[in-house]
Amino acid sequence: MPALRLILLWHQHQPFYKDLVTGQYRMPWVRLHGLKDYYGMVKLLDEFPNVHQNFNLVPSLITQIQDYVAGTAQDPFLNVAAKPAKDLTQKERQFALQYLFQANHANVIGRYPRYGELLERFREHGYSAGKAEKYFETQHFTDLQVLSQIAWFDEFFLEEKDIATLIKKERNYSLDDQTFVIARERELLGKVLPAYADAAKKGSIEISATPFYHPILPLVCDTNAGGVSSPGLPLPQNRFRHPEDAREQLVRALDLHQEVFGVRPQGMWPSEGSVSEETLAIAHSLGIKWMATDEGVLGRSTGVSFHRDGNGRLPGHMAERLYNIHRYENGPTAMHMVFRDHTISDLIGFVYSGMDPREAAGHLLRNIKDAAHPVLAQGRDAVVSVILDGENAWEYYPKSGREFLRRFYDALQREGGLEAVTVSEAIARHRDFSPLKSLVPGSWIHANFNVWIGAPEDNRAWDYLYHAREFYTQNAARASQAQRKLAFEEILIAEGSDWNWWYGPEHHSANDRDFDELYRKHLSNVYQALGATPPDYLAQPITAGEVRPDFTPQTQYIHPRVTGDKIRYFEWMGAAIFTADQRAGAMHGKQFILDSVYAGINSVFVYGRLDFAGAVPDMAFDLVVNLESWVAGEAHPRRTLRLDAKVEERKLTGWKVEGLEESESDSSSIGEEIAKAVLGRNFEFRLPLSWLLALPAASSPMAAEHKTGAVAVATTNRLRLRFSLWQNRLPVDALPVEGWIELELVSEAELASGM
Repeated sequence: MPALRLILLWHQHQPFYKDLVTGQYRMPWVRLHGLKDYYGMVKLLDEFPNVHQNFNLVPSLITQIQDYVAGTAQDPFLNVAAKPAKDLTQKERQFALQYLFQANHANVIGRYPRYGELLERFREHGYSAGKAEKYFETQHFTDLQVLSQIAWFDEFFLEEKDIATLIKKERNYSLDDQTFVIARERELLGKVLPAYADAAKKGSIEISATPFYHPILPLVCDTNAGGVSSPGLPLPQNRFRHPEDAREQLVRALDLHQEVFGVRPQGMWPSEGSVSEETLAIAHSLGIKWMATDEGVLGRSTGVSFHRDGNGRLPGHMAERLYNIHRYENGPTAMHMVFRDHTISDLIGFVYSGMDPREAAGHLLRNIKDAAHPVLAQGRDAVVSVILDGENAWEYYPKSGREFLRRFYDALQREGGLEAVTVSEAIARHRDFSPLKSLVPGSWIHANFNVWIGAPEDNRAWDYLYHAREFYTQNAARASQAQRKLAFEEILIAEGSDWNWWYGPEHHSANDRDFDELYRKHLSNVYQALGATPPDYLAQPITAGEVRPDFTPQTQYIHPRVTGDKIRYFEWMGAAIFTADQRAGAMHGKQFILDSVYAGINSVFVYGRLDFAGAVPDMAFDLVVNLESWVAGEAHPRRTLRLDAKVEERKLTGWKVEGLEESESDSSSIGEEIAKAVLGRNFEFRLPLSWLLALPAASSPMAAEHKTGAVAVATTNRLRLRFSLWQNRLPVDALPVEGWIELELVSEAELASGM
């Protein structure tokens, strides 16, 4: 009887936020996620002893948790949360307003009515700390300080009697309450690492590692790997090539894991799933037995594109390729490899949070079984790998997704013929490994490294790292041992992937400036540690000399939730992006209201998102989205639609779509399952693709999907969109100012391949 084995791997990671020279933490996310997610994710498995899992713990995260537990972490965010509200300076009050609301508005803040009230007060003043500060009284700040911490406590911690009592109080917290919460944080953080060690000792989990400071290891070995993965990609002026640093990052990771957990890791999920043949050789030499990455890397390495049908299923021969354990052998290097199912993994990260937990758990189990069916039907064991971030997704689930996880784990235990196993258990039980003779370098994102190299900002960051590394090589011998140690540590930190994640056009957040400053500070510390003055260019933001490119085309199908309440980077990853060029206009006093727009399709819907340059304008205005569908060779659009949304007092008062036939207009009565538009911190919409393809109105999204697949390629082959803001019937701002955002109507595989 063939077996279905499920590998669930949760990747737990945070960047290294600590400045080694000042000792200060620039961001609070290690502490907050340590309180909320890391403990509960592994503790939950006590209830399901037959569900074995894998946790990939990044060493730089581990050392920062240890710093907090030891009481040596200097965290200005914690200091502001702990200081009596009456003693806060004006600067500290504004700091509190700027950072203590950085959480999911619906599921983290909205869970606590008083916290939600305070957020609304902040919103009324345009989310401006400078404007809002004078409207917050001392009691407001005390309540904010207490609730902004409790909101990040894990579900298990919230059940403790003293914390539950504090939550029931709801408002008007005292200084004693505040002191209690801050003191409890350190105690709770102290439970995190022992919980993983205990679970590993019992055999319910396998702990894997990532290179110490989470570098993109193939690029640390050789930045030219970026050009191998993406031929023609612009590369840094200076080739960074330090495989010895890559080896050091791995050695330190393995040593720390053995010290903390008592076991040396057998495998790893390399940073961002980034692999190359050179990195596999280094890992093999250090005793690593298995590595995991994305199905896209397997596809490029074997010449197989994993095309799924309308139900998201792979044909039999593709399923047999993906749902297996591979054995890479090249010369002396040997490595077992598993490849994540991209689609199923993303369902957990981006889709199930919006579903009923029972339905989501059932849907996930069915998807796993259906995916493996073609392999099992051939009498062969199937291994399905589901690998994803183990922390950030849970902000989007009610109560950290615990009901969903409990229902899913319970279903796994009850399902005959399905084994939830660690990677090492799967390897030990597997009989028929698939040989793999070569490996194309790539990551889990499009099977390349373009997020971290190639854009002007990315390449400048690599060049700055190159110069700092060369300075170390040339001057370290003249420095003391302590100076050399500090300087080299800063280099290893700067090799981490997280800095370049925020450079370039792909990702932006409210903390872009913080990441940029911290990266340049790490590089500056290299020179200072060796007794030299850092180069002047490290005093200037890396982003200052570049404006984000006007347009980035769509590279993959997108499936974002349409909420408008918070930007979700992963959900919009792959969308087309158009960014306002504010250089010339700013010199002439132009008021920029619109900052950037995103657009993309999948097989059913077309999506759009508009980000404002600041807060939503406090005036009555219309947002207009013009949409056109075109057929190659025709002089006029096949179909034209106009979405008109009316806004008053920063709220969406109504919206409509003009250009529909009467029968299509009737389909809108189906409600938000078909078409949707919302305004929160940004404006987002979703429309059926069939409306633009001149198809009969679909009775359901699945019907639209079926018809779209038949018509899109044969007739309509591109869509165009333009966003504009109108006031008093006059255009105030638009993106693009000239021209359109264009989307190609092709399959997801063709988008990913750049065809």
